Amino acid sequence: MSIVGRTEKPWCSLITVTYNSRRALEEFWGKNDKVPAGVEWIVVDNCSTDGSADVAESLGATGVIRLTENLGFASSNNRGLKAAQGTFIGFVNPDVRVRYADLKMLEQVANERQAVVSPQLVNADGTLQPNGRGFPFLWHKVRNRLGPEKKLRGSYLLFSDNDEPRMVCWLMGASVFGLRTSIEKFGAWDSHFFLYYEDKDFSLRAWKADIPVALVPRAKWTHGWARETSSLNAMPWKRELGSMFKFYRRYPEFLMPKGIAVRKHPRINREVYGALE
Repeated sequence: MSIVGRTEKPWCSLITVTYNSRRALEEFWGKNDKVPAGVEWIVVDNCSTDGSADVAESLGATGVIRLTENLGFASSNNRGLKAAQGTFIGFVNPDVRVRYADLKMLEQVANERQAVVSPQLVNADGTLQPNGRGFPFLWHKVRNRLGPEKKLRGSYLLFSDNDEPRMVCWLMGASVFGLRTSIEKFGAWDSHFFLYYEDKDFSLRAWKADIPVALVPRAKWTHGWARETSSLNAMPWKRELGSMFKFYRRYPEFLMPKGIAVRKHPRINREVYGALE
């Protein structure tokens, strides 16, 4: 493991986990401005074979942690957090284009609301991606895969129709920010999840620790969103199913009628759905 290129102590740490992510780094980080002063970009590479770590260094990563095995998304994020020096932490995927000018605004919202936050993610054409979500009922996930999307808007796929932060049950792990003190309060990422469902668990544990979860629509960042389980490759499906079983064993209320989940998570129901019900 090695970390290179660190200079002054930053106020913000961006953590990116890579695994054969060269093309995504070149497309989304290669077109970014230079990492500004006061911000560090730590890349945790899961033993890539395509030169991802070298590409990250060439694109200005402040620190690169080269793992000798693939530890998975959650564990690698925690490695990055341990190495990070900032008081404001962002976990950002290699296929997200960061707008550095938005970081102070995201920090302000996280500070004012003592919340975990995310920018509104958008597609390359500017259309919104539903990176804010509602209760993770299994039937919502199945319906979301089968479509159409419009039937789940407002209940599972959450957006904001104005510039105000929108409370959500959970955030997609592609871009998640929070104060270090808040993230450490609930233990950051759970390494029991190698890949998939760790973002749902992260957000639910934040709510349990009295740290709300919010989407910040004034910040709009482009996300490539290449879903591995849209292919016929068996390994992503195997990993997703394994994480799914772990998640619903931990949160069986989301396999049951809605009323049970509402009673189990009253604050989420009130703050996320209150304006809709």
